[in-house]
Amino acid sequence: MEPFFTRQRKIPREHPTFAGLPVTHILLRDGRTRAAVNLRGDFHSGRMPLVCLAGYHRNMSDFSAFAAHFQRLGSGNWPMVLVDLPGRGRADDRPRKTPYSTLLDADDVADLIVALGIERAVLLGQGHGGQVVMALATKHPLLVGGTILLDSGPVTDSRGIVRLRNNLTHVEGLRGAKAVTSGFRRMLGGDYPGHSEAELDALALRSHWFDKRGRARPLFDPRLLDQIKDIGFDDVLVAQWPLYDALNCAPLMLLRTQLTDQLRRETYDEMVSRRPDAIALTIAGQGSPALFDQQAEIEAVAEFVFQVGVGKRRAA
Repeated sequence: MEPFFTRQRKIPREHPTFAGLPVTHILLRDGRTRAAVNLRGDFHSGRMPLVCLAGYHRNMSDFSAFAAHFQRLGSGNWPMVLVDLPGRGRADDRPRKTPYSTLLDADDVADLIVALGIERAVLLGQGHGGQVVMALATKHPLLVGGTILLDSGPVTDSRGIVRLRNNLTHVEGLRGAKAVTSGFRRMLGGDYPGHSEAELDALALRSHWFDKRGRARPLFDPRLLDQIKDIGFDDVLVAQWPLYDALNCAPLMLLRTQLTDQLRRETYDEMVSRRPDAIALTIAGQGSPALFDQQAEIEAVAEFVFQVGVGKRRAA
């Protein structure tokens, strides 16, 4: 019989990536799996909270720089929820017999929103997180007050999935601190050209920690990679345009990084065409996940959230 909480991963207590990101654990509907949330801002202000969901194997640390800057804008102290979904970061892993899926993740987000006493939220989803938001809008449209999709859409690029899987498998098989560090720098350098080795090393710590032997240990359940092991480079994944159309329930913002391999340009253009009312922006000079640390893009997102969150901007 499995333990009540099924998380098997160990993370160093002082892992630098999670500095300044204390979490609260919330028990989900299965009664034994907990998600992790970082709460900030004033939830009694009457403003619609911003809920941030990271990519497929990612965690809330991808939003740390964004959240710190975002909360200094406007009148300050805007309510925010940074989320680690099951199998990621400091959340529990799913039970061994329970597969990971977008629909289950969407149910978990609905549970979190209700548990936190939030009536409606603006949801920011990066990569897989955006697909979770689309599924949530399909099942629980009244919870969605606004949506921001970042490198996310109804058609996932198989090339990005294959590269992600192969890169992670490669670096986790390396031995020795020097080899592991060099492997991560090569893996990340193409997505973040011009960034220093120190910056790339810090990015590596958002998805992994390193044991005493210098080996990379994931900040996610390895079963997430097992579930994408059979996807091939030339596979054409099924388009889910009805999920995207479910976002008609609320205002929409579309963001795409210039170097991403998660969202094809033609898919992004079709998304913009289908929602001419949406705000659409490209983040230059980087890939996925977006660093989200530049003033211009943070202020653009903040303006959208502030308008939607007090009911000044409505869907078409």
